[in-house]
Amino acid sequence: MTEVLDTTTSAARLPQLDESALATLFGGARTANSFADTPVSDELLEAIWAHAKWAPTAANTQPLRVLYVRPGAGRDRLVSHMSEGNQAKTAGAPAVAVLAVDTEFHEFIPQVFPINPGMKDFLAGNDEVRGQMAQMNSALQAGYFILAVRALGLAAGPMTGFDNAGLDADFFPVGRLRSLMVVNIGHPAENAWFDRLPRLDAADTVSWA
Repeated sequence: MTEVLDTTTSAARLPQLDESALATLFGGARTANSFADTPVSDELLEAIWAHAKWAPTAANTQPLRVLYVRPGAGRDRLVSHMSEGNQAKTAGAPAVAVLAVDTEFHEFIPQVFPINPGMKDFLAGNDEVRGQMAQMNSALQAGYFILAVRALGLAAGPMTGFDNAGLDADFFPVGRLRSLMVVNIGHPAENAWFDRLPRLDAADTVSWA
């Protein structure tokens, strides 16, 4: 006699977002180029990371670091490192996050990956592997960071158009952190969006094996 497995009770069923929530994160989300004067509280900025920190990373290494820059002298310094076309966007945002890679993320491995603390020593002696892990996983975390901004009702303006070396020397002079991305954060101003550019269809990007 063959036993039939009832998968409706044995398999975990994860909740699915409704269409409105999906649109907030994906299809309805846009990159903001200008922002309203509405302030963004410290509590809201802290909440962004409280959600973004759950991004999956290899061996749970979590190499991304976040520097929030408020308007003032620090913002003026940051704007000076932005490309000319990005300066006004960064100057006008209520909050800006500089996302950076911790090149010595392996120091935290005994804390974040206690099942294999010896990986710390392996990565300490292998700059190439450590660099690859840092770049890949911090980029993944940056994607989650942008989704967290959107999920909390804010608009994100991620940019890579800036002088990385100049910014790093100014804000991260110790040399351990290296800038990856600048993300302008706030509530969108009127007409904050450029026309949406086309996305590739599944026929051009997805295959099956």
